[in-house]
Amino acid sequence: MALSGNRNFVPLLIAQTCAAVLVFLLVMLWPGEWNAERWVGAIIAIPSMILLLTARFQLGRSFSVSPQARTLVTHGLYSKIRNPMYVFSALLVLGFLLTLQKPFLFVILAVLVPTQVIRAHQEGKVLQAKFGDEYREYRKRTWF
Repeated sequence: MALSGNRNFVPLLIAQTCAAVLVFLLVMLWPGEWNAERWVGAIIAIPSMILLLTARFQLGRSFSVSPQARTLVTHGLYSKIRNPMYVFSALLVLGFLLTLQKPFLFVILAVLVPTQVIRAHQEGKVLQAKFGDEYREYRKRTWF
């Protein structure tokens, strides 16, 4: 992937990575006892953040906030999971919530997951409209 093709790609990726690391550090440094729940949260959050950032990098210039069909990304994590950014962001939030040990915050996850499922469905429609059979075959080989 040639990163020089889009001048905004690298700065945006760096900004998103820095924001993720900052939030991660804030959550991990949150005051409180490091009990089993907090350790489980950290154990879920750490690989989830790494995989989320990997998925973001692999998505490259195809990343967008609104559903768009620039290219059909099918390599890396996208070869097994159609929406790894949604999967790993939900797991990251779960890890954060366990680490923070504030049960009332689980409402965030209760809103996030259905929202991401709806977005994934909308993105799938856009991709199917543009890539047709190629996207349908890709769906057969991948999860979510």
